[in-house]
Amino acid sequence: MGKTILMMGAFDTKGAEYAFLREQILLRGDTVLAVNTGVMGTTDLFPVGVEAAEVAKAGGADLEALRQRKDRGEAMKVMCAGAAAVAKSLYDQKRFDGIIGMGGTGGTTVVTSAMRALPVGVPKVCVSTAASGDTSPYVGTKDITMAPSIVDVAGINRISRLVISRAAGAVCGMAAMEPPKAASDKPIITASMFGNTTECVNACADALSKKGYEILVFHATGTGGKTMEALVSEGLVDAVLDITTTEWADTVCGGVFDAGPDRLSAPGRLGLPHLISPGCVDMANFGPVATVPQKHKDAGRLFYEWNPSVTLMRTNIEENRKMGEVFARKANEAKGPVAFLIPLKGVSILDGDGQPFCDRAADQAMFDAIKANLRKDIPVVEMDCNINEPPFAAKAVEMMLELIAKKK
Repeated sequence: MGKTILMMGAFDTKGAEYAFLREQILLRGDTVLAVNTGVMGTTDLFPVGVEAAEVAKAGGADLEALRQRKDRGEAMKVMCAGAAAVAKSLYDQKRFDGIIGMGGTGGTTVVTSAMRALPVGVPKVCVSTAASGDTSPYVGTKDITMAPSIVDVAGINRISRLVISRAAGAVCGMAAMEPPKAASDKPIITASMFGNTTECVNACADALSKKGYEILVFHATGTGGKTMEALVSEGLVDAVLDITTTEWADTVCGGVFDAGPDRLSAPGRLGLPHLISPGCVDMANFGPVATVPQKHKDAGRLFYEWNPSVTLMRTNIEENRKMGEVFARKANEAKGPVAFLIPLKGVSILDGDGQPFCDRAADQAMFDAIKANLRKDIPVVEMDCNINEPPFAAKAVEMMLELIAKKK
């Protein structure tokens, strides 16, 4: 049975390109629901299911007023908001099975705004002139497939014909592919991991899997933390094992793995069991040595070249104190069961006794800040071992299960 593909874009300026895309989808035996985001007009090359006036209205504005004001920035904001609202509404009505769009940076911004409003698992393909650069503003924390357009999305030629037809095949193929059903729906625990906490997280995941939980591990690279928080916010998670909270070190120090100020917030907002450990907060992440900000070099900071692409900077006492205050505040705001598990002999491999980042004063500054600012009813357990030693993982599993039991 054929699927329905939501085709969204600016039909006022790219009608011919979308007409070709629509034709390729129809040739696959699928149907098309067309949504126009073009502020200045529409097309008569194919039927349009939702016109731009409706999209603008969903974004909180009148289309004719947008046209008269001729403020492109305002129009973009309105159409982005409207596209997201319309796509989410149509999906909730079960009107489509996959979504595709095309454009330059402007068109890509609007189309991907709609895609980011949809759940993970919904097929999403965007043919874009910006697909070969930094796509994080467009993709966010969702599973959007970005296809480089190679040439501009401006006319049908031997290159665009090839790229667009393949993109049509991709979204149709995704929509037709039904993921295999799991034998049973196990409760989900998300866990945060880094290379410096892999041993601990793997041990925890193995033990919790044997207890009947499905463990989703996220690499704490900024995007990983954001994605984990997003899945929690969508109600897809039952508990959070936050062993590796290193992204806050990047937030404080200006590192490249900054997950933003909302990190550690989602579990508390939803009242989920949340075990927090200061894993890898001893390190802020930068790219190759040459990319490290000069201010850190001038300050004589301690660096460690993890590999040619990653340079780590040891966090200091003040930075750890700041993180401790933030961690306590996030936990204090939690609506569900939350607890801290602290390793006194190192928060990472590099922070072990005798290792390059071993700095017990900096570690203690964070631990003291957590305890000094934390609600009295929130448990804090300290263990006289490194975060990667087996007793720590065993205790983390024990505490995670206790928090889950409290929630029940």
